[in-house]
Amino acid sequence: MAREKALQILSAVIPVEVDLDVEVNREVDLDVIFPHIFFRQFTFDPGNPEQGAQRILRPDEVHELEADVPIVWAQREIDYAVHLVQHTQTDYAHLRGIIDGHAQHWDLKRIAHIDRVLLAMSIAEMLTSPDIPIKVTINEAIDLAKKYSTDKSGTFVNGILDAVHKSLDQQGKIHKTSRKS
Repeated sequence: MAREKALQILSAVIPVEVDLDVEVNREVDLDVIFPHIFFRQFTFDPGNPEQGAQRILRPDEVHELEADVPIVWAQREIDYAVHLVQHTQTDYAHLRGIIDGHAQHWDLKRIAHIDRVLLAMSIAEMLTSPDIPIKVTINEAIDLAKKYSTDKSGTFVNGILDAVHKSLDQQGKIHKTSRKS
């Protein structure tokens, strides 16, 4: 669930690539969007001075659907999501280059934004989370692609991540505490 929330946060803060040279800046503040998505903290209209620019709704002010079960996060899950979001956002240009280098037979302009963000996040996880096996990273990415993107995204994500894994492993850039990959 923390990985899914990290993807949602990154999709909001990473600029949408209109084409390979132009990005649309969303101007979404990570400090606002992280608690909004991860902890379900909602704000009133920041344009209304009576409500305050950053006023967060109290739990008794949020009426969730019965199907919404509040998420109780362990500190390690929060730390993991913060780690993943920070590394993906900070290294996004480098991660995008890795993706583009392995998507040689794909029209880069047609890769969905969510797929690009998911691939970048997964590669960041491969490179910076030594305790998470590669197979787990790839399988979770496939599941998220199927849930949030197109019908063909799971296959696409699997192919790109498998190629990236092999390439990074050959370059000695993958360091896992467990070699089960």
